[in-house]
Amino acid sequence: MNRIKALLLALLLSVNIVACGNTNTTTNQKKNEITLSGGTFDYQSVPEYSGKPFVEVNGNIPYFTEEEITDKSFETYGELDSLGRCTTSVASLSKDTMPKEQEKRGKIGNVKPTGWHSVKYDCVQGKFILNRAHCIGWQLGAENDNEKNLVSGTRYMNLEMLEYENLVADYIKETGNHVMYRVTPVFVDKEMLCRGLLMEGYSVEDKGEGVSYCVFFYNVQPGIEMNYQTGESKYTGVFLDTDSVAVEYDVKTSGNAEEDKEGSYILNTNTKKFHFPTCKGVKDIKEENKKTFSGKREELLQESYSPCKICNP
Repeated sequence: MNRIKALLLALLLSVNIVACGNTNTTTNQKKNEITLSGGTFDYQSVPEYSGKPFVEVNGNIPYFTEEEITDKSFETYGELDSLGRCTTSVASLSKDTMPKEQEKRGKIGNVKPTGWHSVKYDCVQGKFILNRAHCIGWQLGAENDNEKNLVSGTRYMNLEMLEYENLVADYIKETGNHVMYRVTPVFVDKEMLCRGLLMEGYSVEDKGEGVSYCVFFYNVQPGIEMNYQTGESKYTGVFLDTDSVAVEYDVKTSGNAEEDKEGSYILNTNTKKFHFPTCKGVKDIKEENKKTFSGKREELLQESYSPCKICNP
């Protein structure tokens, strides 16, 4: 009888909830909430990106329940959803799941995650704005071209995630212990590019003494505006983070190498500086010194204007 009730309940929930690949994670697309085994993650509660690649959520406490935590190694990769998007990847990581000695990383170029575009920008380290980002990193799970484990992630997010991946890898190598690990891509409605990744880690044998975190990594790139509906992008020149290794801040460019440096700029006729309209420095320009200009960047340089060092137009 209880089994029948459970099946009916599951059928009812499936009308409004999209499964994220394991029995302990579901996503309510209308509310942009993810129901995890130990609580609910609400994407709308995540603050807007302001220059830090990640933010702690749930008090930095992972959502794992006692029933889930195990010292038995395993990896589970959720099925792609109806739009072909990645869902939740969860594992109990250990030396057993990590690459074997002398095992080489395989090619992943055959996988095209949702939102994928092969576009280059000079302000991005390595040029390419999007990477095939592993939910569970190769050094932890030894997965190569597993489409259930790859999302279109900005270079910024992909490189900044390494800090937490390295933390887990180093801990396992040093202790031989297990780490519960869960990564959930967060999509809004039917968008094809995820807004970011919810990452949870918890060391098993020492009950979280060595590793315990719950963070959300933003799928953004300083200087670039992402279209999450399609995965397309455009240069803005607004760099809220210039310290990241993923940012080539000194490069003077208004887009990729093939684009002409022409557009709209805000001029400060007093300081002879020009800015992108979205630059945070524009608000400090007095109205009597503010002027809008549409044309080529070169024209401004010839008129003795110099680019703002904040937005780097």
